[in-house]
Amino acid sequence: MFSQDKCVNCGDCVSVCPAGIHYRAEENGAMKHFVDRNKDCIGCRKCEEICTQNALDIMGKDVTVSELMEIIMQDYDFYIASGGGVTIGGGEMSLQTDFAVALFSECKKMMLNTAVETQGTTSLANYQKLAPVTDTFLFDIKQINSAHHKALFGIGNEGIRRNLEWLVDSGANVIVRMPLVRGYNDSWEAITGAIDYVQNLAKRGNIRRIDMLPYHQLGRKKYERLDMPYPITQDPSYSPEELDQLETFFAQFDFDIRLVRH
Repeated sequence: MFSQDKCVNCGDCVSVCPAGIHYRAEENGAMKHFVDRNKDCIGCRKCEEICTQNALDIMGKDVTVSELMEIIMQDYDFYIASGGGVTIGGGEMSLQTDFAVALFSECKKMMLNTAVETQGTTSLANYQKLAPVTDTFLFDIKQINSAHHKALFGIGNEGIRRNLEWLVDSGANVIVRMPLVRGYNDSWEAITGAIDYVQNLAKRGNIRRIDMLPYHQLGRKKYERLDMPYPITQDPSYSPEELDQLETFFAQFDFDIRLVRH
């Protein structure tokens, strides 16, 4: 990821990159740094290491379970005192299920609480592996209508619902989360349909609550750093007054529904 506003155009990264991803070119009469997104980064981190302005970041790195446990255990006393623990998010964390299970198995040996954030989009087998070592599943439902879900994301939601229902039926501790994006999934039909589905499903097991997550723009900067156009052209953020109205609406349901304000 590249931050143009931090770059001083020194060219050091150009000289050390073995893949030729970094280059300088003239723009508006001045030399500027650019990243060739058509070339493949090999993840050597040489550009990141030589950049004195912290304008370059290689996101992600290979780690072992023991390396992560060493980091986690630095705050062990705090986790035990607070009841906190380790949450694995993503991306989609269930794409690395075997690693997550290995890490959580070590966490459970140390009596640490474990949680995952998931969209529920991978195979049921992954959730069956995760369930024995996971204390809480933070499970996203983005659109309850399968046809609308397919229009938005390219797939229906049958597999997602199957995974959620299996977790509930197996006795897993679940918090359902629903991102709210104006014009995409925030119609009363979409919201009430999701709430009704979760309420009925909760009769079969332990769904603690629904967290409603209003759209925010915290990810916009990442698109800029990746030289990608932001896919939402109009700002669908909610005003404080609209958030108040949503909270009033959620209060009418006989279920714990929380609006998470950013």
